[in-house]
Amino acid sequence: MDKEDSRRKFIAISGIAIAACSMRSTSAQSSSQKTRFQIACMTLPYSQFPLARAMKGIQQAGFKYIAWGTTHRESDAEKSVPVMPIDGTESMAKELGKRCRDHGLEPVMMFSMIYPEHPGAVEKLTQRFKQASAAGIPQVLTFGHTEGGNRSRWIEVLKQLGPVARDLNVTLVVKQHGGETGTGKACAEIVREVNDPGVKVNYDAGNVMDYLNVDPLPDVVECASEIRSMCMKDHRNWPKDEDCAPGLGEIDHYRLLNTIAFTGMAIPLCCENIASPLLPRATTPEEIDAQALRTRIYLETVIAGLHARR
Repeated sequence: MDKEDSRRKFIAISGIAIAACSMRSTSAQSSSQKTRFQIACMTLPYSQFPLARAMKGIQQAGFKYIAWGTTHRESDAEKSVPVMPIDGTESMAKELGKRCRDHGLEPVMMFSMIYPEHPGAVEKLTQRFKQASAAGIPQVLTFGHTEGGNRSRWIEVLKQLGPVARDLNVTLVVKQHGGETGTGKACAEIVREVNDPGVKVNYDAGNVMDYLNVDPLPDVVECASEIRSMCMKDHRNWPKDEDCAPGLGEIDHYRLLNTIAFTGMAIPLCCENIASPLLPRATTPEEIDAQALRTRIYLETVIAGLHARR
């Protein structure tokens, strides 16, 4: 084969590869309608303060949506208590949902605090679905252990949970947390094997970069069609290895969100880490309020720019 034939063959192969990448990158954008991004703040950044103060701060920072974190300290002398105990009743969840709406905040997600490989995971996650349904929360979040995970067990459990979630008008979303489920591609492969619309992917770009040092931009393309929400955090590898607020790390959120910017669906973006890199952590709720405001404005700016392109 002469040089000219080799050149033609290289061009042809490159063209096929580029076309394939283009098809994958637009797979989640089959709709011409804009994604209805629901920018939510988790209560998690306020975990050292009472839940009521978290709601107040999130509302004053201009958010319309809220995601239930894990625990809060309700007093200086009290240990952290769950936002919603695993054994909490449906009436408790309904009342908490009402409290959120009384603050002008629509709850869109809750942490399950249950790994799929945990003993009793089906029963415990079913209880979480009932709580979410009672509170009017559309998504329950789960993830695996940072050191690995039993993939076959995940498939078994998630196949049982999918129909239960759908019956209660809830979606179970699985996010990356290191180990065997540390990438969006790995989570999407599990979700596709489960093959139930009640089980989908939550994408956490910060975790992908943090735990595995994987670039989230090509990874998000691998799971974009399965994404139904995102946990928003950024990450820096330099000058210090740490998570931080969206827009203050090394992840390009224009490219990240562009993969799901035109799905026609409602997709919650739940802000999990809103801290500033390198600086000391906030010690007052007012400092966290300011971080929440900055994060909301940043994400709104990114989304407005992406949607203005069409």
